[in-house]
Amino acid sequence: MAFTEISVPKTVPPPIEAWAWVGRWMQIIWQAQSARPILWPIATSLLLALLALSIRWLIAPPEAGIQYITFFPAVALSAILGGYYSGLLTNFLGVILATYFFFPPFSSFSHESIKLGLLPNLIFMMDGLIVSITIQQMHLFRRDAYQQLSLVQQSETEKQRLIDELEASHLELYAANDKLSLAATAFNTHEAILITDAQVHIVRVNPAFERITGYSEQEVLGKNPSLLNSGVHDQPFFTALWKQLAEHGTWKGELWDRGKNGQVYPKQTTISAVRDHSGTITNYVAIFADISERKRNEAEIRNLAFYDALTGLPNRRLFMDRLGQSFAQTARDQMFSALLYLDLDNFKSLNDTKGHEYGDRLLIKVAKRLRLCVREVDTVSRLGGDEFVVILQNMGSTPEEATQHASIVAEKIRSVLNSPVQISEHIHLTSPSIGLYLFDGMSDSQDTVLKRADTAMYQAKERGRNRVCHFDADLQRSAENKLRLESDLRDALSGHQFELHYQVQVGGAGTAVGAEALIRWRHPTQGMVQPIQFIPIAESSGLIIEIGLWTLNEACRQLAVWQKHAEFAGLVVAINVSSLEFKQDDFVLRVSQAIARHAIRPDRLKLELTESIALQEMTQVIEKMYILRDQIGVTLSLDDFGTGYSSLSYLKKLPLDQVKIDQSFVRDIDNSEDDAIMVKTIIDMAHNFGLNVIAEGVETQAHVQSLRVIGCTTFQGYYFSKPLPYAAFEQLILSGMGKTTASQP
Repeated sequence: MAFTEISVPKTVPPPIEAWAWVGRWMQIIWQAQSARPILWPIATSLLLALLALSIRWLIAPPEAGIQYITFFPAVALSAILGGYYSGLLTNFLGVILATYFFFPPFSSFSHESIKLGLLPNLIFMMDGLIVSITIQQMHLFRRDAYQQLSLVQQSETEKQRLIDELEASHLELYAANDKLSLAATAFNTHEAILITDAQVHIVRVNPAFERITGYSEQEVLGKNPSLLNSGVHDQPFFTALWKQLAEHGTWKGELWDRGKNGQVYPKQTTISAVRDHSGTITNYVAIFADISERKRNEAEIRNLAFYDALTGLPNRRLFMDRLGQSFAQTARDQMFSALLYLDLDNFKSLNDTKGHEYGDRLLIKVAKRLRLCVREVDTVSRLGGDEFVVILQNMGSTPEEATQHASIVAEKIRSVLNSPVQISEHIHLTSPSIGLYLFDGMSDSQDTVLKRADTAMYQAKERGRNRVCHFDADLQRSAENKLRLESDLRDALSGHQFELHYQVQVGGAGTAVGAEALIRWRHPTQGMVQPIQFIPIAESSGLIIEIGLWTLNEACRQLAVWQKHAEFAGLVVAINVSSLEFKQDDFVLRVSQAIARHAIRPDRLKLELTESIALQEMTQVIEKMYILRDQIGVTLSLDDFGTGYSSLSYLKKLPLDQVKIDQSFVRDIDNSEDDAIMVKTIIDMAHNFGLNVIAEGVETQAHVQSLRVIGCTTFQGYYFSKPLPYAAFEQLILSGMGKTTASQP
């Protein structure tokens, strides 16, 4: 029977009801899959088969003859979604449903429908089987592919992990190498490293150890570090070291070791105990450095700080420390000690003539001789320049005994230093001036003792040098008074305490031809201080330069006043110039400025120069004098001629206008034939060189008469007038006393 001959009414559920039915089935299947995963293939097959049937029913009536059109996609989809078994199940369901619903008689499994559907069913089943098997193979291929991919991914992950581990290992290896390199570098440092085991046997040393100690590694392996023991440290020292090491795990300090060559050397050492995780000591590590060079540098620095670099004697700093120790010992022993203060006579002249190198060599020899003159307990020190001090410890239990013993040592030193000294090819003779002072360590301070010994030394110089002087309290008071005067002298200029007095100079006609301006100091508490008291202090302190400048300007000021009056206009005012003033580079300029400032006639100013200017560079002296006399126009006089370095060469070389005969020759001129001959010789020499002559210290009429007889026509002295303030001097000139006294030959 043909399919077209079967007429079966179409019974298809409404679409809405069909979709609702499908949705219900989907819900049931999802719940089943969630509850029991094994039902998923069955549910999928059933659902897809029903879905295929519903679609088939919707698109065509049963008699259309396209029974399996919707089942193949269902089979394929079922196989895809549910797997191989799901596809086969859908295939069988499709055969059953197609046979039941689409082969006549429809909706039955009659013999006829089975017969009619046998071939299509077989074909459908074969097709479904092929599709299912194909899809199953696809599933298998996909699964294998996924497995391969998973294996590849796992392999890549493992590979990356291995790469990461390898890189980490490399980094650790690099770090370990760096640590090893650092450790190797540290082990090869300039500091010695010694490693022992817990039993203090040497197990390793570095090259620096071999270099410092002289021992090779093979020579010390297995031995105790005590082989380096120098014997400097005692057993209690090492006991304390090991105690410190046990309690704190480390010890730092200075050790003295002995090298292989037997030489003892100092080292700065750090010893550390090495413990394992349980706290047990496994090793000891000693790191040390040879500090011999540092010790030498420290000793050199100490020598520079406490010893004189030239002579090697203690310097002032160490001397004061030794003096303090001597004070303490002297007081403790209830004895008397002595301090000698030495200064070499004329040492400055030696330095100036022979040079400082020559002087230094002399000082070195003097230092050696001084060491030989004293005991080990005594101290010889150089304070500076040519000044030495000697501490003579415990000279006696009484002042008399101590003085006697100290004097013997002092005289011994003086005698030894008077011996000729060989310096290169020269033989030099020197002598000391020595001051001596006793101390008991309680009565005086250190500064007082040093000061009084120094004062005694200056007393020795004042008494002729090359002698020993004990401290004299009266002379000390005189020295202290000089110090006070020097201090007051610095305030005298600013306090306007100086003034000039004028002593008249009388010519051959009995008239006043000039005056010498003599400085006076009116002290606020001591009254009038004479020049002999303060001029030496001013010269030694350098204040004479400022005082001389004040004198120059004050004399010029007074000349400016007098030259306005006829009675005084012809007077020449003389001022004294010290060699220190004359030596100043700007001395000529000062004189020129003073003359210009006060607008005086230059020839009315006379500069009296002392013979000590001859000790300066003669060429410069002569040059200055020519400028003063020939260019500026002042008068130059050589003061105190005959008392110092006077010689015919001075009269020949120096551009002088006048020579002043010293009062020491005038004083006994009428009683001493020698003095008269000396004065006459000076006058004759001066006249032969075309120089004027003036005699000072004229105190009697006999002096005037004797001087006139031998050719001197200008006088100055108390016979005419003592030095007077300017007002009294003016009255003297106005009174005409010059004419009166001159008329009495």
